[in-house]
Order: sequence, then structure tokens, then C-alpha cells
Amino acid sequence: MLTLRRLGCLMLAAPFAVQAAPPKVSEFKLENGLKILVQEDHRAPVAVSQVWYKVGASYEHDGITGLSHMLEHMMFKGTEKHPPGEFSRIISANGGSENAFTGQDYTAYFQTLEKSRLKVSFELEADRMRNLKILPAEFDKEHQVVLEERRLRTDDQPRAKLAEQFDALAYSNGPYKNPVIGWPDDVAGLTVADLTDWYRQWYAPNNATLVVVGDVVPEEVYQLARKYFGPLKPSVLPPVKPRSEIEQLGIRRMIVRVPAKLPYLVMGYKAPVLKGAAEEWEPYALEVAAGILDGGNSARLESRLVRGQQIAAAVGAGYDLYSRLPSLFMIEGTPVQGKTLQFLEKALLAEVRKIQDEPVAQEELDRVKAQVLASKVYERDSIFYQAMQLGTAETVGLSWKTVEEYVDKVNAVTPEQIQKVARKYLVEDYLSVGYLEPLPIPEGAVAPEDRAPQGGQHVR
Repeated sequence: MLTLRRLGCLMLAAPFAVQAAPPKVSEFKLENGLKILVQEDHRAPVAVSQVWYKVGASYEHDGITGLSHMLEHMMFKGTEKHPPGEFSRIISANGGSENAFTGQDYTAYFQTLEKSRLKVSFELEADRMRNLKILPAEFDKEHQVVLEERRLRTDDQPRAKLAEQFDALAYSNGPYKNPVIGWPDDVAGLTVADLTDWYRQWYAPNNATLVVVGDVVPEEVYQLARKYFGPLKPSVLPPVKPRSEIEQLGIRRMIVRVPAKLPYLVMGYKAPVLKGAAEEWEPYALEVAAGILDGGNSARLESRLVRGQQIAAAVGAGYDLYSRLPSLFMIEGTPVQGKTLQFLEKALLAEVRKIQDEPVAQEELDRVKAQVLASKVYERDSIFYQAMQLGTAETVGLSWKTVEEYVDKVNAVTPEQIQKVARKYLVEDYLSVGYLEPLPIPEGAVAPEDRAPQGGQHVR
């Protein structure tokens, strides 16, 4: 399920209260093209190691959707040196944890270990970066696992089903129209040859970033990376073809009818992101606009539509300025019993118009900025999410330095800028709307929402 990012609920008096400088990042690059980012955090004797590849679902074309996610599963199935199951066994034996995830713009593999065991992670990741063996027997087993994952996470989940079809509606020709896990027929038709070609094409040191955060010394991490990753040969990477979304010329609508407990509404406006934005300040203004709508219990949607007018049982807004291609400014909601999806949509659109018509008062803007920034700063308490921020920014084509700029850029947003982006992007011509209209749940059946958690990024 598409999950809207919810802002942190730390209440701070003013934006300047959360201007804590991020820790220093050290950057290195090996001769084979591997970029290495190291950030020190000495609060605990632990290190997180993440390898990010610049390839994900948005790199795929029709007929092979789901290929990046399927390969992520197969990356745990062994090399000549480490047979199937050995990777996870070694990490566990060293007291660590590991997993991976695939998104539209990247595939990443990570381990969390005691700092002295970092070399274990490097040795294993370097081995499977270039030496993976995709065995037909292992592929057949994992293929069934992925097909079942698709059924549980998407086909059997009403909101996830709506989200999948909504993306296909909102995007006409851009690659974000395709689900990360892939379309059913495409996934069913994947072969060992497909995975082998994809692996050889994209899994190389010159298409990867190694991010390490924790109780480490940057120079020591660099020397360790040189030892294990340095001997790997780079690949000749194919140029990524531009796949710009065509201009939307009017509102788009859809209705999904499946057995479900509750009705649900999702709305998305086409919006720019940091990479490629005509004006750098616009994505930050959209970020703050999302906070105005959905920045905690005192934000407009919660205070007005849930508690005030009692139109919505739940409501939210979200926007991600860190993606490779232009994305969507999202609003979602579930009406209270007795109210229709149409009624809720009109109420949500009215709140958008208020942002367009009236400059945000400075007191409200200060509070919202504090919450937006608190959400980011709170993430720094986790070394895993510190690494996530660096890896995401670097892999979507931005510099990791944009992570350090976030606080200052958000604090610089003005009421006039928020009003400008709302008038420019949160308009009907860029809007797509999806309704989930529940069908009755068969007698004796478990409600779909109660069967399994709904997925965002696809984690193995």
C-alpha cells in the first residue's frame, strides 16, 4: 500500500529549536567507481552498512516489471563461495541482522553488526556484487514466494489494490505507473535469463554507493572497503533513457470495487521534486504545505475534518521531495459513517483552496516548520535512518549534501511561496482521484484488511 509519510509529533516552540547540525559525512571513491559515504555516530558500538544500487522498478519496461524486486530475493541465494542460505547464517552467527528492499529508484541491501564485524558485511556484499549464481532450482522456489507476496500484499489488500491502480491512472507513460512488485503476468513470466541479464547490467561497483553509519573511523572504513570492493571490475553502464511523463490536461478519476470494511479516498497532484525542479525552493514549499495539512493533531485536516466537522474518521497528506522523477503530492482519507466519499473529497478540496487563497499565518507556519523539522531530526536518532537519508539522496541523483541543507531550506520557506506552489501545482488539471467503494465481505470470511500488513517498499 502506498503509505503517506506522517510527520513527527514532537512539539517545539520555533523552527530554530531543531537546527542541530547533522554529523560530518566523509566521502571516498574507489578506482572502480564505488562511492563510499561514512558518517560517525559513537553512541553505541554498532555499525550499519548499506549497499545501494541505482536500479529499481522505474528502470524496468513493460514485460519485465517486478524484475528488480525478484532479483533482490535471489541475491540471498548464493555465490560459488557462499552457497544458498550461507549469507544469512554468517550474519546471524556474528550477532547481526540483515535484509533488503526495492523501491522505484533503487535496490538496497543492509546489515547491522557490532562495529568490529563490519568486515564480515563487506566480504559478503563484495562477493555477491559480482559473483551471484542464479540457480534454476532456487529461482523456481523464490519465484513462488514472490507470487505469493504479490497476492498477500496487493491482490488481497483493498487499499493496496487501489494504490496500484491509482498509480497506473495518475501516470500515463512515466515508469512510476508500474508497481514495484510488478504486474501479475510480468512476474509470472520472469526467467533465470531475465534476472541474469539484469544483474550483469546493473550490479557493479560503478553503479553502487556503500553507506556506513555508526561507531567507526572513516579512514578505516575506506581501507576496509578498498580491500574487499577494490578488486571488483566495473561495468559499462547503459545510458538511462528519459521517460518523462506527458502533461496531464485534466482531472482523472477511478473507482475500485472490492470486498472491504471501509470506503477510502486517495488524491494525488503531479508535483516536482528536488531533482529537476525549475525552482529549488518549490519542493521545500510543498513539503511545508503537506505539513500544514497533516502535521500532527493540530494540523488542519485532523483538527478541522476529523475533530471539528467530524467528516473524516482518518485523513492524511504526504509528499516526498527525494525521488528520481517528478512525483505526487498525496491526500487520503476515510469518511465517517454516514458521510460519502464525494462529501469528503469536497471537504479536502476546500482545505486545499484555503492554502491557495489565504497566506499561512506566521504562528501556524512556525509551528508546522518545527514539526516538519522535528520529524527529520528525530530520524537521526537511528543510525539506520541516517544511512537511509544519505543513500536515498545519493541514489536518486542528488548529492548527500542535500540532507544537510534540509533544515535551512525548510526554515527559509515563506507564506508567499506556499501560496505560489499551491496555486501552481495543487490544481485540477494535475489531479487524479481514486475511490475505494467496498463490496460486502462474504459471510464467514476474514476481512481483507485483517489478513496481512499492507506493504510500501517491498522488503524481502
